[in-house]
Amino acid sequence: MRLKTKLTITAVTMVLLPLFLITMAFILIGGIMNEGNTKNLIYDNTRYMRIADDIFEKISQDISSNPDILTDSAYLDKINEEVLMEGGYVIVRQSGDIISYNGSSNDDNDLTLILPEYGSGPDHLSGFFYNDEKKLIRQFDFTLSDGTNGSLFIVFSLQTLIAPEFFGYMFVAMCAILLLTSLILTAWTRSGIFKPVGELNVAMQKIKDGNFDYRLNDSMEKGEIGEMYRNYEDMRLRLKESAQEKLEHEQQNKELIRNISHDLKTPITTIRGYAEGLMEGVATTPEKQQKYLKTIYNKANDMNNLINELTLYSSIDNNRIPYNFRKLNVADYFGDCVEEVGMDMEGRGIKLNYSNLTAPDTIVIADPEQLKRVINNIVSNSVKYMDRNDDHGQIDIRILDEVDSIRIEIEDNGRGIAQKDLANIFERFYRTDSSRNSKHQGSGIGLSIVKKIIEDHGGYIWATSHEGEGTTMHFVLRKYTEPVTGGYDEQNTNS
Repeated sequence: MRLKTKLTITAVTMVLLPLFLITMAFILIGGIMNEGNTKNLIYDNTRYMRIADDIFEKISQDISSNPDILTDSAYLDKINEEVLMEGGYVIVRQSGDIISYNGSSNDDNDLTLILPEYGSGPDHLSGFFYNDEKKLIRQFDFTLSDGTNGSLFIVFSLQTLIAPEFFGYMFVAMCAILLLTSLILTAWTRSGIFKPVGELNVAMQKIKDGNFDYRLNDSMEKGEIGEMYRNYEDMRLRLKESAQEKLEHEQQNKELIRNISHDLKTPITTIRGYAEGLMEGVATTPEKQQKYLKTIYNKANDMNNLINELTLYSSIDNNRIPYNFRKLNVADYFGDCVEEVGMDMEGRGIKLNYSNLTAPDTIVIADPEQLKRVINNIVSNSVKYMDRNDDHGQIDIRILDEVDSIRIEIEDNGRGIAQKDLANIFERFYRTDSSRNSKHQGSGIGLSIVKKIIEDHGGYIWATSHEGEGTTMHFVLRKYTEPVTGGYDEQNTNS
């Protein structure tokens, strides 16, 4: 539920729930006070009866000393004034005739026609409606000294009064209702807003402390709270992924430093040894000196290649490899590459075969420098893991035509790669011989660089291998075709 809806429900509940409960309390308390007859709750007879009793007691005392005092108009006026102060008036009837009537101007004299008869009792109490007004009548019968009978009536016009006790009960009920409403709304608000916000705060504290495994159950939450839960979960997963990537990156950097450090030691040691041999005169013949110098040169090149790989790795890691794409004629470009590589292979005693089965005008869009890096890295890998002692090492480079693309195959007859390792050779720092005591040097990032460059060219690369027979690297590049110009209008013109 959205927060706006919750606030609306809360506001409406704050008004309607107390009103409903107060109404029910009014009916319930009124029913109890009036023994179930709630319509008489507003009529308070007790007060009027007490007033009449006080007046009747006074009259009884006065009659005992003067039986004819109720014939004294001054005395009746005095009594009537007392009654008028309480909202009533006095009627005196003697021998069936009204001798004194002090009703208000709104009363009709016909009221005297329905007064109770003499003898109804000194405590007679009657109530009835007259001219849509509720009348309460108290009757006091008396006898004059001459034996004439008479009655004095006190008439009250009842008002809509409520018993004082009812106010007390309702006050207590209203306090209880308001307290109950407050507890209900507070509990609902707490469970719907404060509780999930508190849980989210705890979760954020976990994130602050580096705990990315603390999850929030967002399946039951809707509206803004649910969105906050889901956003937290997305953030948690991304931060966790980022933290894992950071750890992997740090581990890879450490691995790279270890690899580079180890692999630099071997050529440096070799260079130092051969240089000392030259300085100490160990190489006494020109042929031996030339061999020493060539070895020093090759090891220096190996060191340079390692440094170049490290530089390129940094560019790959930041996704900032500098590319200079342009049109390349396949036959010309790969012919030059093979010629350059062939010179190095000849010096290493490895036979290089080259064949191009594409059309002479086949063109691809590529960065010549980076594509040459791909060729050199693959060939260097083949040479590194050749592991042949019969001087029959061989590398075949083939360019094949595949209609809208070309496929380059670089095959060697080295020791091959195990099938369990074949799927991982393009991963960073993966080495089929994990021991750093291996005689094979390398940073472990050469083939990952190759894969990155080929994919940035819009191509793809894979490898096939058989242990003891050799390995073949395959990569595919799309051909470039000149856009068709002229179109329909030009054809129509030529026709």
